[in-house]
Parts: sequence; structure tokens; C-alpha cells
Amino acid sequence: MSDGHQHTDRHGSSGGTELPDPDRAAPTDRQALWDERYAAHDHVWSATPNAEVERIVGDWPPGRALDLGAGEGRHAVWLASLGWRVTAVDFSSVGLAKGEQESVRRGLHVDWVVADARSWHPASGVLYDLVLVSYLHLPSNVVSRTRSWLAPGGALVVVGHGVRNLTDGVGGPSDPALLHSPEQLREAAGELAIERCEEYLRPTEHGDAIDVVLVARRPTG
Repeated sequence: MSDGHQHTDRHGSSGGTELPDPDRAAPTDRQALWDERYAAHDHVWSATPNAEVERIVGDWPPGRALDLGAGEGRHAVWLASLGWRVTAVDFSSVGLAKGEQESVRRGLHVDWVVADARSWHPASGVLYDLVLVSYLHLPSNVVSRTRSWLAPGGALVVVGHGVRNLTDGVGGPSDPALLHSPEQLREAAGELAIERCEEYLRPTEHGDAIDVVLVARRPTG
């Protein structure tokens, strides 16, 4: 992630060990490939939060947060440093182990959960003030199922590669089923009150990437 998301590490030739693209693999192979990718690098992604996530969430009052598809835990650790009570979910035990090591080093508490984002769900009665879905390369129905996990007033924040990036941008997965358009995210938001849903340009060393962002909140009434 440039700006916290190095696409060239994943889909280009920025150096390091060349491994198969996990996002193109069969679902049963993705976990093993991500474990392999995380094991081959100190950090596949930046250790700092994505700039857009930081701009959106950085000033919000802390509460209970879910980082779905947490990877190496950079957002989970960052949120914990701001006072959030964080649960981080990812199917890569290798990625989460890196995040846990960093949280311990910094004296922060995060609940690290090794599970598949496609099927995991919180315990009965557990609701979140923030559900963060950052560059999770799964279809939008995975996003839509998180709506019921929000507390009244809680926000769903999605940041990821836009489908138009395939033709007009750089980096990111090449499977359109794993990319989002603003229209798809609006549909995924369902009954949530949408505060922001749009494409934006993210400069990288290889040109501008086209990302999408959704900020949608569960009504309090």
C-alpha cells in the first residue's frame, strides 16, 4: 500500500520473494498462500494505518471496533492505541501473529481471532461501534452481512480497490468479483445511513489507483 497499501508488493515487482497471487487462488488455497506471503516479508503492507482510514476514523471517540480481514494487524494495533477495544479477524495465523507481537511490544490489548471473514460472526449480543473492512478482497455480500453487527450509531467503514481500477488505475486484484463500485457498496449498506460513498484517487509510485470508500452508520432510533 502506498499511503499504507503497497500494491506492488502484492501484484507487481517491487522486490522480495515472488509468490503466487493469493487473490487469484482457489478459496481453499488462499489461506496457505497468505500465510506464505506474510512469512516471506517483515511487512507485506505498511506498519502504519492507511491514510484514508486514518482521515476517516482518527478523530472518532473510541468504542468497540472490529477489524475484519485484519491481515498483519496494522489497523487493529492503531485503533487500540487510540483507546478502541478491538477484535481483529483474519484467516492467516501468520499475519495475525505479527500484529499480536506488535501489540504486545506496545503494551496494547487486541483480541486476535483466526477465522475466515466469509463465515465468522460475533458472539450473540456483541455489537460494534466500528466495523472496518480495509482492502478485504472478497465479494460485497461479505460486507453486507456486517450491517447487523453494528451498535446503534455504529459505523461501517469500507476502503478498498475500485472496479474501475482494472481499466483506469494501477495495482490491486485483477478479478472484478473482488472489487467494488460505489453502487455495489451502496447496495451493501442496505438500511444504513450513508455518509460517504465514492471513488477517490490514491497516488502511488506507478500512477493513480482508483479506490472506493463507504462510510455508513446504523440509525440510533
